[in-house]
Amino acid sequence: MEGITQPERGRAVGSGPSAGSSALPRTQAPSGAGAAGARPCVLVPCAPVSTRGTSEHTDSSSQETTPLASTLPFDRARVKMSSEEILVYAVKLGENFCLYFEGLECDAFCKEKTLQGFLRNVNSQLLVARPDMNCAAFEDVTDQEIKSGNGMQFNIHCYKTTTPSAGMPVAFSVHVADKSYYLCCEKECGKMMVRFREGKVPEDIPGESNIIFFKRMFTSCSSAAFKFEYSLERGMFLAFEEEGSLRKLTLKKLSREDEVDETMKLSF
Repeated sequence: MEGITQPERGRAVGSGPSAGSSALPRTQAPSGAGAAGARPCVLVPCAPVSTRGTSEHTDSSSQETTPLASTLPFDRARVKMSSEEILVYAVKLGENFCLYFEGLECDAFCKEKTLQGFLRNVNSQLLVARPDMNCAAFEDVTDQEIKSGNGMQFNIHCYKTTTPSAGMPVAFSVHVADKSYYLCCEKECGKMMVRFREGKVPEDIPGESNIIFFKRMFTSCSSAAFKFEYSLERGMFLAFEEEGSLRKLTLKKLSREDEVDETMKLSF
């Protein structure tokens, strides 16, 4: 005796079953002259198997209603099919190992954890925030200065996101003279600038934000080094640039995706 299969969920269906059929037919693509007026196949959900009552099946030719149980095997007799059309989205595995529905345009961030540490560039210089100058720069500092941690010990706030992203969404904050500042990006005179604003980063961000960066591995063979891509402009990363004797924190655009720019290399 052949095995009995369970009803298929979300299978493609078209027009209803023909008179006298003993099972639900599989829909075939229309061909020839009749294809122009044919209704396209859609995915529809199956309702859960009912424990009471009997679904009914209407014969399209005679319009007589007959019990579905008389035309289907017993395991399909109590299944109702819905004609409601549904949208189907592909499921994607994100870098933080969460499943996402691809195609849903809804950016939202929820804080998951906070890490503390010093940000160093490729020359092992520490990033020092100077809110009074509205900037930050990589500097050589003494052990005594490091112990104080003033303007140097950053909080890296890690967020969960509702949509697939290029890396872990993070935001940065730092304490200077008993005040908390967060790092953000602002456009000034047509150029995107890194700025520090007094305040705390939010626990939840309902949409796009100029404080969010995507943490990515610097290269596939540099697991301890990272680069941080600005969430609102693809290909724009935190980096440093020489300005006199300072190596100021800035945003820099990669000319191509596989380019390796050492000024963007950060570790903590």
